[in-house]
Amino acid sequence: MVKYISADELASLIKSPAVPTKDYVIVDVRDDDWVGGNIVGAHNSPSHMFLSKVDELVEKTKDVPTVVFHCALSQQRGPKAARIYSEVRDALQASSADRQHQVYVLRGGFQEFHDKFKDDPQLVETSNVKYM
Repeated sequence: MVKYISADELASLIKSPAVPTKDYVIVDVRDDDWVGGNIVGAHNSPSHMFLSKVDELVEKTKDVPTVVFHCALSQQRGPKAARIYSEVRDALQASSADRQHQVYVLRGGFQEFHDKFKDDPQLVETSNVKYM
């Protein structure tokens, strides 16, 4: 089951002692709109190729207990990718081929995160994005 995580909760996770790619992974499914700024440490997995690459992503992240998905607003691409990813991992877990895990969608997506934390280099990198 996919749950939501707030910008503040994700910022706390990033700044915590948790280790990126070991304790958590952030997956940004924006396509061309990825250029120009992103959450520090986020892995870009474009939505237009997501379905064909989900098994590869699961293989790379199957030992990671927390996976956070987002797109620009987390209204369509992010939640859809999170649901697909979650279904694949849940099936692996059901067959004892995966561990306990939680999949989240970043509420408000990159736009809200960027608006809130654009001046914090620990959270947002290459921030030359202009949102209206």
